[in-house]
Amino acid sequence: MEITLKGDKVIQSVPSLKDKALRINLNENIYGTFSEIGAGQETVRHFFRAGGGSGTIAKAMSAYDKDFSDAIYGIENDRRYVTEARLRKMLDHEIMLMEQRITRDKHPNKMFFSYANTVATIDFAKKFKGHGWIGIKYQVDADQEYNEIVLHVRFKENDARLQQETLGKLGTNLIYGAYYKYNEPKKLLRYLYDHLDQDQLEIDTINFSGPIFENVDNRLMSLQLVRNGMTDAIMFAPDGNNVLPAKVLYKKNILTLRGSFRPVTKVNMDMYKKSYDMFIKENKVDEDNTQVIFEITLSNLRAEGEIDEQDFMDRAKLLCSLGQTVLISNFQEYYKLVEYFSQYTKSRMGLAMGVNNLIDIFDEKYYRHLSGGILEAFGKLFFKDLRVYLYPMENEDGTITTSKNLKVHPRMKELYKFFKYNGKVVDISEYDPSTLTVFSRKVLSMIANNEDGWQKMLPPGVSSLIMEKSLFGCETEQANFNEEEVL
Repeated sequence: MEITLKGDKVIQSVPSLKDKALRINLNENIYGTFSEIGAGQETVRHFFRAGGGSGTIAKAMSAYDKDFSDAIYGIENDRRYVTEARLRKMLDHEIMLMEQRITRDKHPNKMFFSYANTVATIDFAKKFKGHGWIGIKYQVDADQEYNEIVLHVRFKENDARLQQETLGKLGTNLIYGAYYKYNEPKKLLRYLYDHLDQDQLEIDTINFSGPIFENVDNRLMSLQLVRNGMTDAIMFAPDGNNVLPAKVLYKKNILTLRGSFRPVTKVNMDMYKKSYDMFIKENKVDEDNTQVIFEITLSNLRAEGEIDEQDFMDRAKLLCSLGQTVLISNFQEYYKLVEYFSQYTKSRMGLAMGVNNLIDIFDEKYYRHLSGGILEAFGKLFFKDLRVYLYPMENEDGTITTSKNLKVHPRMKELYKFFKYNGKVVDISEYDPSTLTVFSRKVLSMIANNEDGWQKMLPPGVSSLIMEKSLFGCETEQANFNEEEVL
């Protein structure tokens, strides 16, 4: 047990890696295999060194040679090895062998597990930092179906040996947490970083599945990764499962809409559809290779104070019901979002936004932390192959603000003109005028006050889902209406 002292007070008590491995080893019913590819047998090493591993470690292996690995686990369609599909094949294959080779008659209480990782550490040129997939498939009861925890990591250290050691620590934390913290998945996430620092690795995807995790929503687990500082951004697909951002964004044309989506309204969907129609007509955009992202920032989630997890889930369910891929990020400034996407693609990107968002981009106060100020931020933002698709705003006097009459701070006027006349900012002209008076906060207020009429401000099907699931505090008695009559 490692103990940190502050004066005479104990402020942290964390089991050592040896204690964690030993506790697993001394449990006579935990029994399984270790399959580690690409970074040495770093995890199982902790269990060998802790002692008592003969009753826990059924097998430890590393199929480094690609041909040998293919002979064991099969060939991937994309011929790649550091993938989620390869990891899951490893887990399934090893569990199958366990079930075949160890009879339940002789070992009725054994809880089988298969731990695996497939990793690429930093290359000699130090151009690619390295990444990997790590997972465990296991039982917490001999008569129960298997559970799985699968995660993706990106290494931050610049030395392969250090990355190997980091992987071993993470693997040990994962196995220990899987058995002794599975009933508290949020804590399990935090404990993955025991004896590790956030500048050593990033966990950007995690999925829980199986009978003990049937009440765990992986979108909520994604949110914890960002809240805990384990990653800057996570992504989940329309089916609600977390997905690896690199897999979704790699070499894609990306169109992004940032908003609160609380709830998603007709104006959000009109902005999306009209900007998408313009984006795919660009000469450097391939419609079949285009990915649309709806982004919500942590600062937006905190707009009402501390993050309300139920409120987050309400937004997530609505966006997923509309078939959208969602990004939750810690990027308050747009240039950070564009830099993030640029890790995965050099293709043309688009940002769809309203007038107020563009005005904020030209506000110098957001860039005081940069040595180059707003010019540095704009270099990072507009140096990329980027278009901003601007949705107009209706003013109180009935006039419409577009890029042509938008007013920024006098000091920013010439800078704005430069980007405007170089085609970086284009107006969404074919918009639906009836949506300009629709605001999420107005819809929320009407729902909270049990007022009728908010349904017609939302896309088809959304109001029904809000009432059916009682989202955003909606009372069920508001459901007494015909949706077709208000759309």
